[in-house]
Amino acid sequence: MTQREDSKIIGIMHPICCGLDVHKETISACVIFPDKDGVDQYDIKEFGTFTDDLMHLRSWLLDHCCPVVAMESTGIYWRPVHNVLEDSVQVVLVNARDIKNVPGRKTDIGDSKWLAGLLRHGLLRGSFIPMKEVREWRDLTRLRKKYVHTVGDYRKRAHKLFESANIKIDSVVSDLFGVTGRNLMNLLVFDRKALTLEDIHQCVRGKLKGKEEELYRSIQGFFSDHHRFILKRLLHTIDLLEEEISMFDAQIRHLMKDQNALLDRMKKAAGIADVSSREILAEIGPDLTAFPTGEAMISWSGLCPGNNESAGKRKSGKSPVRKHHLKTIMIEVAWAAVKKKGSYFKDKYYRLKARRGAKKAIVAIAHRILLGLYYVIRDGVEFRDLGEDYLAQRNKAQKMSHLRKQAQLLGFNLVPQTT
Repeated sequence: MTQREDSKIIGIMHPICCGLDVHKETISACVIFPDKDGVDQYDIKEFGTFTDDLMHLRSWLLDHCCPVVAMESTGIYWRPVHNVLEDSVQVVLVNARDIKNVPGRKTDIGDSKWLAGLLRHGLLRGSFIPMKEVREWRDLTRLRKKYVHTVGDYRKRAHKLFESANIKIDSVVSDLFGVTGRNLMNLLVFDRKALTLEDIHQCVRGKLKGKEEELYRSIQGFFSDHHRFILKRLLHTIDLLEEEISMFDAQIRHLMKDQNALLDRMKKAAGIADVSSREILAEIGPDLTAFPTGEAMISWSGLCPGNNESAGKRKSGKSPVRKHHLKTIMIEVAWAAVKKKGSYFKDKYYRLKARRGAKKAIVAIAHRILLGLYYVIRDGVEFRDLGEDYLAQRNKAQKMSHLRKQAQLLGFNLVPQTT
C-alpha cells in the first residue's frame, strides 16, 4: 500500500466546517475551507456572546458556506449559540471527554482549530439534542424535581426543630406531613394555650384513631415562641413550594396533552406512574430516530456496563456515564417495580440480587424497563409484563432434568403427580 493510499484511511467528511470554543463572554471560531487550489485555509475570529454578536457569527458562517459546526458542551453556555445557529447550520455538540487536546498546547484558538480538525475528518460523536418542544418539557420536569427536593429539605428541618424542642410527633405518626401531622403542627403554631386531649381528638384522622393519648404525650416538650416562629416560617415555605409544584404539574400536563395515549401505554409498565412517565418522555422525547437501537439509548443513559478490556483481560466495567437524569429516574422506577406483586421484575431482581448484589441488580432491572419503553415509544406497542412465574416456567425442563439426576444419585425416582 502506498503512502498516498494509506492517508485515505481517515478521509475528509466535511470539506468546510467550523469549530467553536465557547465561554461565558467570548467565542473563538475557526473555519476550515479549501482554496481554489485545494489547499486548506483557516479563518479564525473571536465573537462576543450577546445575541447581536451571535447573529454576526451566524452571518460569518453563512458567508463561508459552512454547513456544520462543532462545539463543546460547556455548562449552559452552549445554549445561546445553539438557539441562534440551529435553524441555519448543523450543530454537533460534543462531550469534553471525547475531544481532549494535546497537553501543553492549549489555548482558545487552539481548541477551536482542534475541534474543526476533528469534525472535518468525522472523528466527533454528537450529543443527543432533542427538539425544542422536548427541551421545554425537560426544563419543566427537571425544575419540578428541584422543587420536590427542596420541599424534602424543609420537611427535614421541621423534624430537626421538633427534636430540639422534645416534640416526638414523628415517633407516633408514619408521615409527619400527613393530615393528622399537619393538624397537630397547626395547633402548635396558632394555639398558645396549653393543649388538651380533646384538641388531639379533633386532629386525629384515619388509622391513628385510638392513639390520641400517645400523641398527647408526644407533644409534651419545650415548645417555645422561638420554635413556634421557626415552624410557622417552615410551614409557610413548604405550602408555597407545594403550590408551585402543582403549577408545574398543570403546565407539564398542558404541554404534553398530545402525548396522553403514549403516556398511558408507558404507565402500564411496573413502577411507572403519572409523574415518572412524563419525566422519562421529557428526557428522550417521542421521536427516537437519534437512537438506532434500544441498546444505544440504554448506553447513552448510563444503564449498561462500560467496555474496558486490554490484553484479553477485563478490567473495571463501570459505566463512563456517572450522572444522568434519565438514569436517576429509571433507578427510582426500578425500585418501585420490584415491589409490585406478581411482576416479572420482582422475580428477576431477587434472582440477580442473590448473585450480584442489590445495587447491580436494580440497575439491571432499570435497564430492562427502559428497553421495554424504547419499543413502546418507537413501535407504538403495549408494555407487557411477563409475570412472576416466567423465569420458573422457562427453565422448567432444565430444572426437572437436574432434579431427576439428583434423585437417582440418592436412589429415588421422580414420578409425576397425578390429579
